Amino acid sequence: AGAKAEPPALGPIDLGAQSGRWAAFQERHRLSCEEAARLLLDAYEYRGLVKHTGGCHCGAVRFEVWASADLHVFNCNCSICTKKQNRHFIVPASRFKLLQGGDNLTTYTFNTHRAQHTFCKTCGVQSFYTPRSNPDGYGIAPHCLDDGTVQTIITEDINGKEWEKAVGEHKTIRDMSKP
Repeated sequence: AGAKAEPPALGPIDLGAQSGRWAAFQERHRLSCEEAARLLLDAYEYRGLVKHTGGCHCGAVRFEVWASADLHVFNCNCSICTKKQNRHFIVPASRFKLLQGGDNLTTYTFNTHRAQHTFCKTCGVQSFYTPRSNPDGYGIAPHCLDDGTVQTIITEDINGKEWEKAVGEHKTIRDMSKP
């Protein structure tokens, strides 16, 4: 009583008439069975979203993020966002994956130290960071995305000079990192 049921162990799955397509897909994209399954599950779970890829200028840091093709980007006027021209859109942590370069990232914090301003040690580009408004998500710089997946960008100014008031009055910003 009260014990959690374990999921059933999966053995080989009979794909029937699809087994040839599955093998060809894996070979064409050079994917393991697990990688191909992850790709299929991601596509199903994140319907309506597209997989964007991006990174820093020198290429040491690379990431992927599932988000809409139509981006809602914040243009903040706080001191650091103004100096860095940091425009970003917010996603839940579950929709972000660092592909390479974790060892090439460094972090800058100030004031409350809640925002984690990560950037490449080599080229200095911040392609993503952990925003103070959404410490359970990521702020992604749309200008660091690879070409081809963004349809439109809508920019919303946010008064970061009065951060507490602006975030408190904003209807959706804190929920943007929720899956």
